[in-house]
Amino acid sequence: MNKKTKVAINGFGRIGKLAFRSIFANPQFEVVGINDLSNLETIAYLLKYDTAQGSYKTDSVSYEDNHLVVDGKKIPVFQERNPKDLPWGKLDVDVVLECTGFFASKEKADLHLQAGAKKVLISAPATGDLKTVVYNVNDNVLTKDDHIVSGASCTTNCLAPVAKVLNDNFGINQAFMTTVHSYTSDQTLIDQNHSKGIWARRGRAAASNMVPTSTGVVQAIGLVLPELKGKIDGTSVRVPTVTGSLVDLTVELNQEVTAEQVNQVFAKNANETLGYVTDPIVSSDVVGTTYGSLYDSNTLQILQTKPKFIKLMSWYDNEMSYVSQLVRLLHKMSTLL
Repeated sequence: MNKKTKVAINGFGRIGKLAFRSIFANPQFEVVGINDLSNLETIAYLLKYDTAQGSYKTDSVSYEDNHLVVDGKKIPVFQERNPKDLPWGKLDVDVVLECTGFFASKEKADLHLQAGAKKVLISAPATGDLKTVVYNVNDNVLTKDDHIVSGASCTTNCLAPVAKVLNDNFGINQAFMTTVHSYTSDQTLIDQNHSKGIWARRGRAAASNMVPTSTGVVQAIGLVLPELKGKIDGTSVRVPTVTGSLVDLTVELNQEVTAEQVNQVFAKNANETLGYVTDPIVSSDVVGTTYGSLYDSNTLQILQTKPKFIKLMSWYDNEMSYVSQLVRLLHKMSTLL
């Protein structure tokens, strides 16, 4: 019997909790520790009840004596502000899933290694001398020497598979992306001050407005697909949905194409990361999807006067799509311990 990969989760917010669901159900993994500053009652409650993704094991999630209890299994929960103080060595942690958003640099994530973990996967774009990886796009770059890795962002995990298919088959001269993105905790429920200032617009009521704002995907795509560095620009519009987003991509290819050609290459390259859909779906239909990117073949448009110019859309659940990609990457890292 193969040894289970021992995983610790630092940060039990949206991504941390959903990653727990996916990892706990996977026999290849064992969750051996959770670190979050919330109290145990809140951790258990928000694991059980989830507005966006639905309830989870409501009859078998509880807590006792500094442990979260799921299906009778006790998982120690810590409340340490400094990852260096966590007992990852004692727990023999193979990989830490870093989900706080506060340790998204090589220097800060290294605190987990100092605490005894073997590897760290950051669930966000990160800074420093480390690799940014999207599973099924550039995970081939990983080696045993990569102890800290960034899993990029949810939007990068949607855009990168699409961009790779287009560039590999037709060549991309230039492209512009708009992500139509569900609101997140970085926005406010009512109009109020925001730490990023008025020009970020994120201080306006999230559930009542479409909010044009920035996205970090432009920088990340060049890290994942270096051949496209400087060729793709983009922006974001936050919209009043709790989850379920899409990438709207306008591309100038290096050759003229037909709709049939483009759809054929996407159908041919479909896999667990890049899905292909022919039904006329809407955002609620992708909530809970495990595809990192779900290409919508019905949205494809080609400029008839210049068939090098195309527009397409690809869906993603900015929570579950990303978590699914992270867990795939987590497994890849576990094979390189």
